[in-house]
Formats: sequence, structure tokens, C-alpha cells
Amino acid sequence: MKSKIFVSLQINKKRMFHTENGCFHTIKSNLSVTLPKQFTFPFYYTPHPLCVLAAEELKNYLNTQTDFKHNFGLDDNKVGLQIGKMFGVMIVKTLGDELGYIAAFSGKLADSNHLRGFVPPVYDMLNKDGFYKQNEAQLNNFTAKIESLEQNPELEKAKLHLELTKLETVQKLKDFKKHSKTEKLKRKQRRVEAEQQLSESEKELFFETLKQQSIQNNLDLKYLKLNCEAELKEAEHRLADFIKPINDLKLERKTRSASLQKQIHEQYQFLNANGETKDLIDIFETTDLGQPPAAAGECAAPKLFQYAYENDLKPIAMAEFWWGISPNTEVRRHGQFYPSCRGRCEPILGHMMQGLNVEPNPIETAGVFNGKLEIIYEDDFLLVLNKPHEFLSVPGKTIKDSVLTRMKTYLPEATGPLLLHRLDMSTSGLLVVAKNERTHKHLQKQFINRTVKKRYVAVLDGVLETTEGTIDLPLRVDLNNRPRQLVCYEHGKNATTNYEVVEVKNNKTRVHFYPISGRTHQLRVHAAHRKGLNTPIVGDDLYGTVSNRLHLHAETLSFEHPIKREWVSFSCEAPF
Repeated sequence: MKSKIFVSLQINKKRMFHTENGCFHTIKSNLSVTLPKQFTFPFYYTPHPLCVLAAEELKNYLNTQTDFKHNFGLDDNKVGLQIGKMFGVMIVKTLGDELGYIAAFSGKLADSNHLRGFVPPVYDMLNKDGFYKQNEAQLNNFTAKIESLEQNPELEKAKLHLELTKLETVQKLKDFKKHSKTEKLKRKQRRVEAEQQLSESEKELFFETLKQQSIQNNLDLKYLKLNCEAELKEAEHRLADFIKPINDLKLERKTRSASLQKQIHEQYQFLNANGETKDLIDIFETTDLGQPPAAAGECAAPKLFQYAYENDLKPIAMAEFWWGISPNTEVRRHGQFYPSCRGRCEPILGHMMQGLNVEPNPIETAGVFNGKLEIIYEDDFLLVLNKPHEFLSVPGKTIKDSVLTRMKTYLPEATGPLLLHRLDMSTSGLLVVAKNERTHKHLQKQFINRTVKKRYVAVLDGVLETTEGTIDLPLRVDLNNRPRQLVCYEHGKNATTNYEVVEVKNNKTRVHFYPISGRTHQLRVHAAHRKGLNTPIVGDDLYGTVSNRLHLHAETLSFEHPIKREWVSFSCEAPF
């Protein structure tokens, strides 16, 4: 039997966010809404209406509050560093069946971990009387001593003296060898002259003199090298006298820092619905990382669960949204809902949700296509097919059905890797398959040389200010939130996309994309990122908002036929 409550989706803008109950905010309303049977799967969800209601109330508070000062980057008149934040709301029930919500922010806000109306952190590293602040002061003291020693002018003098000694040593040896070469030539010339002018007895004596000169020259070189080495060692020892105490302090600081970090991780004690507790070290020791990443436990979601369990509140549903200017790397749109991050939160929430009835992971059941793959063209050497959306190009960790597995069944006599390129699971459109290794190598070369021509069609969720152009944003995977991609100028791979507007209709823009490179999620990020088109593709569940499907389709594909040696083109109209 479904549980219903009466709630109103109209927000009272005069209502204060923080109430007499502190972090628990009641919901007063008169509209019938069905409560969810299962708790939100936090890594892929559509916000429940109650979460939307709670989030709207929180957003209204953030728009009007005067309780704290933080520059979210939404007001050009505000000073200070612009930083957007992730906020979370959780619908909960008290032991007396009163329905309400609690709210949290990720990290710290306005240089504080405690703000009225928001749940506290799992562990407060900003507590002045806590061990972290005391140990932090000691570490800062080490840092100050290190910086003081590093700024000692005598250290710079010792470094300069060593560099000059090295240069002088090289020059001394160079000059000596040049002089030795000149003297050797002179001795050679004298030997020639002596052969013509001196008697046998005189030559014997003279040649012995030349020999002794050569021996002496070698001895002088040996002693010069020894003197140079001694000077270098003296300069190195002089520098080491300044460097050693610095390195000793750095080692001590590193050791204390590691010990402090371990102690901090032990303080992050996370409850679950069964009343069981685990710290960060226990949670992450079985993951691929093996240890907690930076800022683990500071996100909004773990804070919400922890407060709910500690205060006998039953979690009903949850949602998180971004508030403020988008970061330079990630795709984050102001006011939009987003899933919890996987790198930091998935192991933690995996523990904290034990004992809760949670929605199944929709990703595990995604990628199911029961139909027959549509083959656009086929000959003895290759085929071109139309991949349906939400179907994998190659097998995944949990989903084995894919274009590749079906092609292996369809082409049992084929040799070589078969696929030349891939499409994202959510993207539909043309894929080329090589039936033999020779064809594959020839086509692969064309892909590497970027002579293959591809055109994608997409519908963007908004209207562009331009009609055509080029997007050049380097991309790399978000290590804390796979499979999302980041814009990264330091470690990212070059990614370039040309685009042109085809049509604008109902506040949506149909565009053609011409990718020059082929990075993961390239078109999706280039469309959504604020440094790209700043307009996500309709239905993009990673960088935009969920719809009936991702409106991105590989529409045309052109290349030189590897056997016929003629240019061939294929097209498949987008189904949207």
C-alpha cells in the first residue's frame, strides 16, 4: 500500500530556513504526494517532489539570507574568491512520524563548519580545541622554521658558491687540457727537429727529457682533478650544512603529517541504518585507492546520513544541487541537481546505506537492447551499422551485451579487432566494423590520420549566441567521479570540435558537430562547459538534465574504402 502525505509545492518566501528545531525543518502543506517506497539511489536519480520542495526552500534562503557571507560568484558586486558549492537536502521522518528535511553543504562554507539550519560535519577539523588544530599549529611551526632556513641568505651564498666552483672546475680542466695539447704538439715538433739535428746520444737524452715532461703533464692533470674534486666536496659540504637541517625538518613534518592524517581518518566515524560504525580507513582499505582521498567525508551526503542516524531520523529521499558559479574544470550549472560523487562518496555511502531499502542501481540494468542491430551497409570487407542509444559499443564491467559481442556472433569468421571506433552508450548512430585485419589496419590508419569525416547532430537545451565556431578544450577523466570528464589544461588531452547551428526552435538549438579529435564525452562536455557552448545537450544525464534520451546522434560517416580505394559516405537520420 502506497503511503501518502499532504504537502504544498508553494513556498512561503517569508519562512525562515532555520527553525526552533535547529537542523530539522518541518514541511507544512496541503497537497497529496506519494512517499517513495525506497530511498534514493544517490548516484543516479530523478529528485522526488518533496526533495524539490525542500531544495526550493533552501535556494530561496540562499538568495535572501544575511546570516553569513560567501561569494558564490552570482553577484559581480561581491568581493573575494568566487566559489560555488554543492548543497544537499534529505527528507526524513521523526520517531513521531513528523515529516521534514535536513540540509547540508559540502566542505566548509564562509570559513565555517557550523551554520544555523545546516547539519554539522561528521568531524569538525575547525574546532579550535580539537587535536587537529593543535597539531596543525605544530605543523605550521615546522613550516615556518623550514621557510626561515630556506630564506637564509647564507644558503643562497652556499648554492651560488657551489655553482661557481663547478663552473671554475670545468674551466680549469678545459684550460689545462688546451695547454697540454699545445705542449704536446710542441714536443712532437721538437722530436722531429731532434731527429734531424742531434746525434744518437744527444737524442736519447733529449727524448728522455720530453718523456718526463709528458709524464709530469699527466701527473699535473691528476693532481688538478684531485684539487678540483676537493674544492667541489668542500662546497657541497658547505651547502649540505644548510640543507640537512631543512631536510630533517621536512622529514619530521611529513612523518607527523602522515600520523595526523591517519588520526583524522579515524575520527570520521560513519554510522549506517543498522547502527554499525566504520571509519574512513576501514571503508577505503578494500577500494582500488586503498586509502581515503582528500576531503573524503566532507561532502553533503555523508553529513546528512550521519545527522539522521544520530538523531533517530528515518531517511526517506535525498537530492543534491549546485549553487553558484561553475568551476573552471567541471560542468556544474547553478541550481541544477547532481548525483553524489563516486570517488569520495560511493564507498562511504555504500556503508551508510546498509540497512536501508535503497532503489536499485539503474546503471546495472541499462544497456539492454532486445532488437536486431540495423546494418546500413555491408560488403565482403566491412559493414556500417546504426547503434541504438543506451547500448554499449563494447562490453562493460557488468553488462556484456554490446555491438562488439553481437558482431562476434554475426561474423564468426572475421579476423582482427572488428571495431574501429566507439560511441558513448547514450549516443546513437553510425559505427564501422572491419571484417578482417587488413581492412582494420587500413581504416585504423585513416582514423589516426583524421581523414575520416564524421558529423553528429545534437539538440541543445537553449539558444546559442553564435551560429558556428570551434571549441578547443582539453579533457581528462574526473578521477573522483568516473566516467565524467574534466577540462584540464595541465593533464588533459587536446580535444577540438567544430560546430554550426542548423535550426532554433522552441528555445532549443539543433547543431551539427564535427569532432576533429575523438575523446570520451567530448561533444557532451564541449556543449555543456561554460568555456564551451555553455548549453548542454538535451537529455544529458551527466552534464545536463535527464530527458527521454540523449539527443546526440552520429549522422554521417565518410572514408576511403580500404579495398575499392574510392571515397564512400553513409548517413542515418537522427530519430529526434
